[in-house]
Amino acid sequence: MELNRAGLSIVFVPFFAVTNSRPRRRITKVIRLLVSLAVVYLMLRWFEHRQVYQPHREMEANGGELRRPFEDVYFQTADGLKLNGWFFPADNDSARKHFVYLLCHGNAGNISHRLDHVAALLETGASVFNFDYRGYGRSEGRPGEEGTYRDAQAAHGWLRRKGFAATDVLALGESLGGGIASELALREPVGGLILQSTYTSVTDVGAELFPWPPVRWLGTIKYDTHSRLPRVKVPVLVMHSRRDGLIGFHHAERNFAAANEPKLFWEITGDHNEFLEDGRARYLEGLDRFLGNIETARAQRHSEEKMEDRQ
Repeated sequence: MELNRAGLSIVFVPFFAVTNSRPRRRITKVIRLLVSLAVVYLMLRWFEHRQVYQPHREMEANGGELRRPFEDVYFQTADGLKLNGWFFPADNDSARKHFVYLLCHGNAGNISHRLDHVAALLETGASVFNFDYRGYGRSEGRPGEEGTYRDAQAAHGWLRRKGFAATDVLALGESLGGGIASELALREPVGGLILQSTYTSVTDVGAELFPWPPVRWLGTIKYDTHSRLPRVKVPVLVMHSRRDGLIGFHHAERNFAAANEPKLFWEITGDHNEFLEDGRARYLEGLDRFLGNIETARAQRHSEEKMEDRQ
């Protein structure tokens, strides 16, 4: 048998060449698989983020359109970002001027798209603080779940420094803002929680809108309002329309069932973003009823405390 210089049979050289190449091919396949999985993962995260957050940087109003006094303010989050908000004080002669709505808006646009909502809230006699999450409008940063929680806390802190009692801050969460407002009610003291046209969780909505992928397993953005409500110990108002084409009425029913007393369920009208166009009076009636319930409960406690002092 003829040997080569290495002392190996020439016949077996190709065999060793093949066996040496197999591990390399396997490694290449594994690398390609890992790269493909990483690309798919990044695409899923991008798609999820785009569905949940749809911020607009351009301001379509300046706040003065309501033709009433307001403050264009900037404040800082715990992680050092500068946020923007508009504060609209209640009328000086309002019996409810000590109350303030902390408006946690929906997932699209910015505060300049919420002036009609602000105007309606002001009709109830309370002040309104309409602020933008990070990445929205003139607020710095990029939105994310934990970041928006910190943003709401920073807005709450601004109101406290403004002189509002924590028990007079009403956290109002509209659509996406419901998950943010409900978390705020656990992290900071508030006087009430209002869930308007909101969901049990973002993953529940995602599973309904996109039934083909395993959204509950793949989703990383949760905003799990439903699981928080049993731990919320302040008055809760749930407002929803049966005609809401984005977030089904059953989300509101489940949230209401999970909430503690005292609580109020108020059915509004119109599609998801048309609650004012189709039923402004109905919407305001629900808010007025909720504020009235809080005022009655406080007056009753005050009366009971007076009686105890006399005894």
